[in-house]
Amino acid sequence: MTDKQRNWQEDIKFLIELQKELNSQANDCQASPRFWTVGDYKWVECLEDNAERYYVYLPSAGESYEIDSYLLDIKEDEEFEADEQTEFNEIDCEISAIEWIQKYRDEEAYLIPTKKEHFIRENTMFLTKAEAKQHIEVNHYHYTDEAHTYAMTAWRAPKVEHLVKILNEFDFQALLQDKGNTP
Repeated sequence: MTDKQRNWQEDIKFLIELQKELNSQANDCQASPRFWTVGDYKWVECLEDNAERYYVYLPSAGESYEIDSYLLDIKEDEEFEADEQTEFNEIDCEISAIEWIQKYRDEEAYLIPTKKEHFIRENTMFLTKAEAKQHIEVNHYHYTDEAHTYAMTAWRAPKVEHLVKILNEFDFQALLQDKGNTP
């Protein structure tokens, strides 16, 4: 479709509906101009004092595993010698777990303390909260179960502020009425 064939009336109707949505949606405690992104969480290395959970790194495998999951997999999938089983049953914290792993699985294994950290997903920007929410639902496989809409302010962005003000306040309906086409 070329610009000459473009249906400007449909575009104006779209702007009217967008304006209604922009002016009636929640602001999520953000100043204007605002937009929405996808917020999510990831596990990152941290200092021992801030750890919420631990990973164990196994140099022999070149892999790291969340320690509780790793121990559960061992318990479900492997056969134990008597001493090994006894000591496994005595694991009660990360320290006793790493000691057991170093003794029976990989002597160079070590713990990695981690904490959950919020971050903004790259390449996500939506004018409406509803569109951001729909994006998360449709693309859920790209995100964790904790993904959510996240409102942001376009701080000190005069052109964005001007555009949003136009979208919020311009009388698009008048453009259709001039042509005698009210929706």
